[in-house]
Amino acid sequence: MSPRDPHLQASQRARDSARLVLRGIALNALLAAVKFAAGVFGHTYALIADAAESMLDILSSTLVWAGFRVAAQPPDANHPYGHGKAEPLAGLAVSLIIFGLAGWVASQAVHEIVTPHQGPAWWTLVVLAGVIVAKTWFSRRMGMAGEEVGSTALGIEALHHWSDAMTSGAAFVGICIALWGGPGWETADDWAALFACGIIAFNGFGMFTQALGDVMDTAVSKNFENELRSVALAVPGVQALDKLRARKSGLSHLVDIQVRVDGRLTVREGHAIAHAVKDALIGSSVHGISDVTVHIEPAQE
Repeated sequence: MSPRDPHLQASQRARDSARLVLRGIALNALLAAVKFAAGVFGHTYALIADAAESMLDILSSTLVWAGFRVAAQPPDANHPYGHGKAEPLAGLAVSLIIFGLAGWVASQAVHEIVTPHQGPAWWTLVVLAGVIVAKTWFSRRMGMAGEEVGSTALGIEALHHWSDAMTSGAAFVGICIALWGGPGWETADDWAALFACGIIAFNGFGMFTQALGDVMDTAVSKNFENELRSVALAVPGVQALDKLRARKSGLSHLVDIQVRVDGRLTVREGHAIAHAVKDALIGSSVHGISDVTVHIEPAQE
């Protein structure tokens, strides 16, 4: 198989993405242990809940990793278009987990608000600051990787890490208020966590609709379609275009296009133009096109 083979390139992108997700799993495991210990000894439920969320993040990241491993498999007899749909399906599952986590943390925050408890220790702010920096950095790195390869699942994972940074940031603000306010302000970090849950759920809904759109074969953007049309029209022998349909399949796109050529051409000549259109679309697009179906029609007299 040629190194320029589009299916091979999509598989390589999936494997690279899977390795990045594994690094995220390792980061979550480390931070979960640190946050749980700090929460217990520092008397702050916000950190304990954050640690429990990190443990569940490991499960959701494992789902994304498994999705990329499946998406990396080449087309076969049962899946002639490849296994790319495993990637948005994994992203869909993770977005649902984000909803569940937001609801669970919110319910626990409400429980802590109505239950008297000891105020947090000042040094928990140091732990939270480190968590915020680590999570924000990794979220940005994963988000950039997702944009580079066109991965919905990586984008959702980036949101997941950013959500962790946000809940930790809310806890940081809440603990600062609790320490500054003194007795009677012990629940400030719980109120902050409750506020963050609403923002997380809102962003989770946006990522859910994006993943659902990929699963349901939502049409590509008009700009992307116009780019494909420009490339096809630049192929010698192409006189006009009729229909063009493109859909996202994992980390690549599948395209169906109807091309009009001179009706006096031979079948062999028309076939050569169709191949040239396919090669041009696969070779020039930065969005990763793995397959193109070209239908030839005679130009109208």
